[in-house]
Amino acid sequence: MRVDKFLKNARLIKRRTVAKQAADGGRIDVNGRTAKAGTEVAAGDTMKIAFGNKTLEIEILAVPETVRKEQAQEMYRVIGEEE
Repeated sequence: MRVDKFLKNARLIKRRTVAKQAADGGRIDVNGRTAKAGTEVAAGDTMKIAFGNKTLEIEILAVPETVRKEQAQEMYRVIGEEE
């Protein structure tokens, strides 16, 4: 699944266009490498997302094509958070 779609489905970023801008701006790393919006992610990958003054590191647990709001947090596990 593409990075921008994963971030939107996991409810980490509200809109896919905003997720695409974040990825293309170099604020997202997947497995230690800067990711573009089209970078594919899979279960077991780690991702760092820079939100302004906060950085979130997660482990991807699942990548379902469709997901309900209640199930979104089951797609990832937070590894670390920095301010």
